[in-house]
Amino acid sequence: MLTLQSAMGVVALLGLTWLFSENRAAVSWKRAAIGVAVSFALAIILLKVPPVRAAFGAVNGLVDTIAGATRAGTTLVFGYLGGGALPFDPKFPGAAFILATQALPIVLVMSVLTTLLFYWRILPPVVRGFAWALERTMNVGGAVGLSTAANIFVGMVEAPLFIKPYLARLSRSELFVVMTGGMAGIAGTVLALYATFVAALIPDAAAHLVIASVLGAPMAIVIGQIMVPETGDPRTEALLQDPEPVADSTMDAIVKGTMAGLELLFNIIAMLLVLTALVYLANAILGLLPEIGGAPLTLQRLLGYAMAPACWLMGIPWDQAVTAGSLMGIKTILNELLAYLELSKLPPEALDPRSRLIMLYALCGFANFASLGIMIGGLVAMAPARRADIVAMAPKTIVSGTLATCLTGAIVGVLS
Repeated sequence: MLTLQSAMGVVALLGLTWLFSENRAAVSWKRAAIGVAVSFALAIILLKVPPVRAAFGAVNGLVDTIAGATRAGTTLVFGYLGGGALPFDPKFPGAAFILATQALPIVLVMSVLTTLLFYWRILPPVVRGFAWALERTMNVGGAVGLSTAANIFVGMVEAPLFIKPYLARLSRSELFVVMTGGMAGIAGTVLALYATFVAALIPDAAAHLVIASVLGAPMAIVIGQIMVPETGDPRTEALLQDPEPVADSTMDAIVKGTMAGLELLFNIIAMLLVLTALVYLANAILGLLPEIGGAPLTLQRLLGYAMAPACWLMGIPWDQAVTAGSLMGIKTILNELLAYLELSKLPPEALDPRSRLIMLYALCGFANFASLGIMIGGLVAMAPARRADIVAMAPKTIVSGTLATCLTGAIVGVLS
């Protein structure tokens, strides 16, 4: 029944996307059907074919190795605060864990590794391979396919850099697909971090996050083309050029990757501090209201009630939908980092293993209000001539990005 519920959810979420469309009569359901079929086929190959699944399972070992390497650095710099041997006995398990000095620094190492892989010209051919596959299967323009494929590995600002010379020439629909692609996935720099959060709850968490990023690409195209349908001819079939080199040498790539990672690390620490404080203040204000159902009203409960129907459509049992909905609400209003943290803190009985897996996929996206400003600033700087279109369509990308990750979650629910 839950599998059937997820299957019905795929149809219902597509219908909801159509309701948000700015030109419902122009929606190509043939393209949408092809896109959903491609997503299902990818999911089956990545999740059900043993050799492929085993290959992606190796990602977990890679992430563990990167985490171990990071711990070696944090232990050297911070001592026992960074994960080294404790000079005392902790009062209870986990008391010695410090998020800022033990888990978050993995962002620094991932930033350097990503920069090196681009400088050594290892990642660009991989990105082009995904772009070629998207062009052939989903009939999108070359620039759109390249940017959407790049979002599998990098963030919402870095991916459009691959097609910077073509941004001004994109049709309105193509531009919206590019923007949705940024909101429907996460960057490789934070993937390992989120995997460490939920590794104890979900087997092969890192592999599933990589698969979620891959599935997010065709889903972004499907949702983007339904919400802003193509009414003309795509304008970006020309040959594409690789972006400018990210560094002048290997050492320069290490330095630049470190500086970029340091900025990201400080931003994450600051966001966590401020957003957690704001949630506490919001709950304190809501606590002044009368209790509902024998418990005080909190922001998490309100968000849970609002997003519970969407979680039910993905295949979450109704008695767990409010809990799952609170995670989706936190991810949308605040950010996915806090949502994954909350997921890691849930007691085992809050969500069953299938629901936790679905939520891992559903939370895997940048669709939140904080990301909105980042995306607008980055795209306007790259394509100032398209400022009006970017600003006008940007708020819709929170909806499109959320629907894309929800659809991915529903597809995983069908196959789980």
